[in-house]
Amino acid sequence: MKTPLILATVGLAATLLSIPVQAADAAAAEALAKKEGCLKCHAVDKKKDAISLKEVAKKYAGKPDGEAKILAQITTGQKVKLEDGTEEEHKVIKTKDKAEVTNMIQWILSLK
Repeated sequence: MKTPLILATVGLAATLLSIPVQAADAAAAEALAKKEGCLKCHAVDKKKDAISLKEVAKKYAGKPDGEAKILAQITTGQKVKLEDGTEEEHKVIKTKDKAEVTNMIQWILSLK
């Protein structure tokens, strides 16, 4: 008789995993993006010096390693290719508050 409970649990987990990612606090996430200088190169919905944050969301949303890839990009200074073909290191954010960073990443992913 444990089978129905297992099936219900699996069904609930699948439902929860299919819910779009939502930032817990979008205003705080956007404020952090501004404070950290993200919005100097990225606009929310249009191309600036870099792709829009909506394009970032489209690129990574729904991928199992999406959050990890964004985290690596903003914390390790990986090379990014610019529009003119040159490369430079991506700016590293200064905050070390994991909750703030996670909230910002979830906000970005919710923009799609």
